Amino acid sequence: MTAFGALARNGELLKHLGASLQRLFLGWVLGAVCGVGVGLAIGLSSWGRAIALPLVSALFPVPKVALLPLFILWFGIGEGAKVATIAAGVFSPMVFAAYSGASGVDRNVVRMAQTFGIPSSMIIWKVILPGTIPALLNGCRISCSIALILLTAAEMIGAQHGLGALVLASGNLMRTDQLFVGILILSILGVSVSGILSFLERILLHWR
Repeated sequence: MTAFGALARNGELLKHLGASLQRLFLGWVLGAVCGVGVGLAIGLSSWGRAIALPLVSALFPVPKVALLPLFILWFGIGEGAKVATIAAGVFSPMVFAAYSGASGVDRNVVRMAQTFGIPSSMIIWKVILPGTIPALLNGCRISCSIALILLTAAEMIGAQHGLGALVLASGNLMRTDQLFVGILILSILGVSVSGILSFLERILLHWR
């Protein structure tokens, strides 16, 4: 607690936490938006399943940490590589979540909407997207856990601030008290994200 208080008083803890939250938010949103878009395209289109699904399936087993050096070559040692690494890790789980959710929507309901002449955009917005919410929330749980792991790993390479940088620097300096502070904050962050998703499940899936 002494190390926690010292880091909090000098502003270092807030600086590390703020940097990590910014990277986590940007990387997760970028990966989730792209993943949901591709997943819906795969679930709703036979062409999408034929073209995109094999590519996503081939990329899914690749450890995303292994892509970090490639992203550093492309985007430099700054924020771009870290955000891209997190987004890459979030992308595949969200693709499969959106794909499985869209594929699981009752096709009779879709055909009924088409029979009444409802435009395709409205069918997607009013029928398919609500039906994918349970799968998307499960995808969010998985992708958030992956994002936290990749955030920590990415911040250990070329980052001055961030929880991963704090953990690495504390370990190198044998400051086990600060090391445990960093680990504790990461754990609290993971529990907080899980709590937020549970709250969203109760709100969005109250009808279940």
